[in-house]
Amino acid sequence: MKQKLSGQNVYIRLLSVDDAEELLQLQVENKEFFEKYAMERSPDFYTLESQRKRLQMMAENAKQDLDYFFGIFTNEDHLIGTINLFAVMRGSIQSAFVGYFLEKRHNGKGYTTEAVKLIVKYSFEELKLHRVEAGVMPRNMGSIRVLEKAGFEKEGLARKNVKINGKWEDHQQMAIINPAD
Repeated sequence: MKQKLSGQNVYIRLLSVDDAEELLQLQVENKEFFEKYAMERSPDFYTLESQRKRLQMMAENAKQDLDYFFGIFTNEDHLIGTINLFAVMRGSIQSAFVGYFLEKRHNGKGYTTEAVKLIVKYSFEELKLHRVEAGVMPRNMGSIRVLEKAGFEKEGLARKNVKINGKWEDHQQMAIINPAD
């Protein structure tokens, strides 16, 4: 699927192996900024081969309805971030988690909020999910604001939930429910 889901200032689309070089550049240029909020990454994460393998795996996961890995692009076709739906659960649950990264120089412009709204719409209208969840470190106020602007509500605190930079971090649990349900 090379289909674009377009907003006013950005669009999202599933990433493919063809995006590996641009994705690697985004990761390398924003390494220090992203790692403040990401799980530990091995040094080989920052290689072209690793990014290609990652994108191949994510494409296969999308075919199996497990995870969906999108790029966030400006309307001028520059990759400025990633947004993904992961841990898609079917059956009586019908939910997934959302995660995202936007390069530092584009933070604060509303692009992530726009991308989250696009992926939520995709989740509800295309994937027919009932619920999309997110976990955010309580000190990451920018990300909490993004989710609130996109319609997510706070549900509680998951203590020592995700290991980031070698430390177990609490996460504010947030979710949005499909209004059609």
